[in-house]
Amino acid sequence: MKIVVIGGTGLIGTKLVNKLRHVGHEVVAASPKTGVNSITGEGLAQALAGAEVLVDVANSPSFEDKAVLDFFETSGRNLLTAESRANVRHHVVLSVVGTDRMLASGYFRAKMAQEELIKASPIPYTILRATQFFEFMGGIAQSSTHGDTAHVSPALLQPIAAEDVASALADVALAAPANATLEVAGPEKQPLAELVRRYLSANGKSLEVIVDAEAPYFGIRIDDRSLTPGTEARIMPTRFENWLAQSSAGTR
Repeated sequence: MKIVVIGGTGLIGTKLVNKLRHVGHEVVAASPKTGVNSITGEGLAQALAGAEVLVDVANSPSFEDKAVLDFFETSGRNLLTAESRANVRHHVVLSVVGTDRMLASGYFRAKMAQEELIKASPIPYTILRATQFFEFMGGIAQSSTHGDTAHVSPALLQPIAAEDVASALADVALAAPANATLEVAGPEKQPLAELVRRYLSANGKSLEVIVDAEAPYFGIRIDDRSLTPGTEARIMPTRFENWLAQSSAGTR
């Protein structure tokens, strides 16, 4: 089966492409780096010719409110139009657990707009919402740091390894369209502040983490429900402590 992965050269896309190729599928790793641009439309028709499934894991290069909305709306419309012409039978998109609860954020409003475009299209679809990636803990720590301290929310997260996200996406891509929104998460709920503290410690950073319920998460306040999945979420196996030990992030 031919599968096109939009954003196929990024963190999740690279892993997904490798997994799908490993089980024998013809996979196009589509991104501007490979001559396929979902914003301009360049290369889309050629990439989608003969494809049965499209998986969209592309992300906006800017998180500024207008820019991120423009990205997801323009890319979404272009992909759906090109898929319709190519008779693609399944549109899969990676989204974020809690999107509908985080609409004070321009990024999450943009992701919601992307999801609504997909639902309104006649193309069968599956939306897979994932929790926060382990790999983003460094970025969260950096965004929370002022001077020699990091103010971080104690809100619960149930983060997941990027490898596990790619595995879940591969399963979704090879299954029949759900025409629904599914969730995937890691195995443990933990306070964000504790996750950041453990990440910094594993990397030999002495930055002080201050637990602060008012500390923003990329601009908005969060609580225990904001970024945690529902009871029907698929739970993946990799634990944060194991990821830290196995990854470069866990090497001092």
